[in-house]
Amino acid sequence: MKNPIAERITDFLKNYPPFSSLTYQSLLEIAKACHVLYLEKNQTLFKINDTTHAFFYVVASGAIGLSVTSDADDILIDKCDEGDILGLRPFFAKNNYLMTAKAREESIVYAIPIENFKPFVAANSEVLNFLLESFASNTRNPYDKHHKGKLVSENVIYNDQSSEIQYYQPIKYTSNPITASPTDIVKFVAQTMASSKIGSMIIHENNKPIGIVTDKDLRSKIATGLFSIDVTIDKIMSSPVITVADNLSIAEAQIMMLKHNVSHLCVTLDGTNDSEITGIITEHDIVVAQANNPGVLLKQSKRAQKSADLKEIREKLTDLIQHSLDKNVPISHITSIIGEINLAITKRAIELAIDKMDAPPPAQFAWMNMGSQGRKEQLLLTDQDNAIVFEDVPEEKYDAVKQYFLELAEKVTRTLNKVGYEFCPAQMMANNPLWCKSVTDWQQQFKGWINAPGEKGILMCTIFFDYDFVYGNEDLVDAISHTIHEETHDNQLFFAYLGADALKNPPPLGFFRQFLVESDGEHKDTFDLKGRALMPLIDAARILSLSKGIKNVANTISRYSKLAELEPQNAPVYEACADAFAELLKFRTEEGLKNESDGRYLNLSELSKLDKVKLKNDFQPINDIQEVIKNRFQLTYFT
Repeated sequence: MKNPIAERITDFLKNYPPFSSLTYQSLLEIAKACHVLYLEKNQTLFKINDTTHAFFYVVASGAIGLSVTSDADDILIDKCDEGDILGLRPFFAKNNYLMTAKAREESIVYAIPIENFKPFVAANSEVLNFLLESFASNTRNPYDKHHKGKLVSENVIYNDQSSEIQYYQPIKYTSNPITASPTDIVKFVAQTMASSKIGSMIIHENNKPIGIVTDKDLRSKIATGLFSIDVTIDKIMSSPVITVADNLSIAEAQIMMLKHNVSHLCVTLDGTNDSEITGIITEHDIVVAQANNPGVLLKQSKRAQKSADLKEIREKLTDLIQHSLDKNVPISHITSIIGEINLAITKRAIELAIDKMDAPPPAQFAWMNMGSQGRKEQLLLTDQDNAIVFEDVPEEKYDAVKQYFLELAEKVTRTLNKVGYEFCPAQMMANNPLWCKSVTDWQQQFKGWINAPGEKGILMCTIFFDYDFVYGNEDLVDAISHTIHEETHDNQLFFAYLGADALKNPPPLGFFRQFLVESDGEHKDTFDLKGRALMPLIDAARILSLSKGIKNVANTISRYSKLAELEPQNAPVYEACADAFAELLKFRTEEGLKNESDGRYLNLSELSKLDKVKLKNDFQPINDIQEVIKNRFQLTYFT
């Protein structure tokens, strides 16, 4: 008598090792003893310290996450998909499970009795070798060339102290992925995904990504009858797709997925959705194995309940920065990761402050970080620079609405102060009525700075023209950006003033190549790393980016990268400036961590001869970029 369920299980198992090494009849016998388990999302299959089961498991559909616990958090180690094996521990060890297995979505799992399977293991060396290699090499499939020996499995004891995670190693991803057009029929796309054994497909127009469809979309939208299998794929795709550049590190990829709540990232030539597709990154490409990694800190920031929680996270950041520097991680990677976590801390501080207000916000608003925070270059704990923009409201409501946001800003800035970000001595914070305005008032403010750029206006340009959206309605910030680019376009007077300001600090070497140090005051005989070296490079990147109409890029290294792309003839100068800035920022960060300061002033007597040579070499690009500014805007050092 036929057993259709057992036959269906057999037909599935024969496609995956080690079952593919067995005869159909042997598989059918195993399948008859199988239990079929249906797991709801977040339902647990087994937990850490549970007594081992009499079964091992094969994922038939869905996804099972394997996690460990550290500091009361569940840390995802791996995700098992269709055909993956888990729960092998009872074969080789008698102690309890060392991981938790939990469904990440609705899943079907085949539970295979170990006692029923053991005879086939003993009789088939290929099956035995597979299980031994899988258990010993920390993979769910030792024959998988992409994952062999790379994954942490349930036989590994989790240890915060001994674990060494390569946060910033470049992530490996699938290049030249299979794609589909928006007019392709769902049925044929699904057939392609099945035959190619892939769980997702990017939808493109002219090889530029416009969306993505995953096997989850097929289950939730097609299998449920929500859409016909004969509709075009654009009806069920998710859009827009999150795009990244090809030099992404593991930590950056993980943060992007957490930030946008997605499980796939599309790699494009320049990291935007307006360039050609080059690859796809999935959750399987990311391994998380340590509680203080950037992704987990980001997660902790999102669920912090008080300022003390946020302060603890910020203190962990200091350890992460030091650890990264010790491992010679590129400073550009460090600033990217720390910038995102700083942003998450600020965002959570705003959410907590809103909860403490007597009423919800009376109008749409946006919180902006300014200065070094706006450029995502704040590695050390320095002062706050922030602002609020709220939507235009009727004149009779303006004062009340502004007062609400001033009170909100007071709570936020106090929380950030408790976390460790000092109040700005110049009061350039959102709780100052000058920096809490409607979008129209902000537009008029920027027009004033741009079209009547006196000394004060230029000072404001160096702070308020480097901004980053943090929380609220981003359209309000975009409206300000649009005004800035409209008003600065071909504005010779503005660029003459801004250019002259960018030249006020020439390369910091004397005639005989000696360092120009502070001649008096508290920091006498020290070198002002920020004022004399970093700021000239920051100022130059700002004016040149504004003059080229570059939008939504505030980070200094990113600005130089974009300029090099737009002006190949000057690319060597821009690339040298980016490298010099990175080196100087590293000097400042190391100095700040060593002395628990902002790292601005260097004691040259404590530097090695090699470090002094490095510093002097970093000053040459300052001279070169200032020559570019002088020639472009027809300036001299004495303008």
